[in-house]
Amino acid sequence: MTDNPEIGERVSANGIGTNYICQGQGSPLILIHGSGPGVTAYANWRGVIPQFAEHFTCYAPDMVGFGYTDCPDEIADFTIDVWVDHIRSFMDALGIERAHFIGNSYGGALTLAMATRHPERVAAIVLMGAAGLPFELTRGLDQVWGYEPSVEAMRDLMNTFAHDPALVKEEIVRSRYEASIRPNAQENYSRLFPKPRQEKLDRLCTEPAALQAMQHPTLIVHGREDVIVPVEQSYKFNALIPNSELHVFGNCGHWTQIEKRERFVELVIPFLNAVKS
Repeated sequence: MTDNPEIGERVSANGIGTNYICQGQGSPLILIHGSGPGVTAYANWRGVIPQFAEHFTCYAPDMVGFGYTDCPDEIADFTIDVWVDHIRSFMDALGIERAHFIGNSYGGALTLAMATRHPERVAAIVLMGAAGLPFELTRGLDQVWGYEPSVEAMRDLMNTFAHDPALVKEEIVRSRYEASIRPNAQENYSRLFPKPRQEKLDRLCTEPAALQAMQHPTLIVHGREDVIVPVEQSYKFNALIPNSELHVFGNCGHWTQIEKRERFVELVIPFLNAVKS
């Protein structure tokens, strides 16, 4: 047992020891975190899981290479193929045949890859500031993926994520910094998105034709002031994905689920409840 709330249950997904948070009851809902240093599923989703758990069984895994999930040495190149295989194997290990997905940033790109490659495993989709279509690497994203541990660097990153600097509490900065310097954490993180980072970003993409063929109900949300993933990406997703709707939050950066938490929850729960999982 541990007092660390970031450490939940554990399952072997295709031989990878996978840490995940599980809470609630009802239709399965899988929440995929973003790709920042020190990120865990708990850190990403702790503010919204209690509300979602009133309606769904929430599964929030640390994806391979992140958090408290194993990072096998034999994975030489972290690609979208590796992460899709991991989340599919995670579902198999827990007996989840089909689930709703919420994907944040990198997690949005992974969600789209899952939906287009294994459409029968995915019910409805929520994309939050999602990657998954080509765009020029932003200074903000380059800063995220090129992070070198220090309290100052983490504080700068957190201020990049949030539009309102008042949201960047010193507790968050210290917590994420401490997570980023756990044994092997930075060594593992530096393996995920090495230079050339534009190439790594491009390899997270799903072909537009595949997005046009998607039939999944899709809610797209984005902060208008996002400097990590430009809001224009979500307009493109909305134009391509047939059964999609778009909500753009003003005065909001990359932290939609934190900066606009109450409104985000109000949008997502009815949207997912309207779709059979």
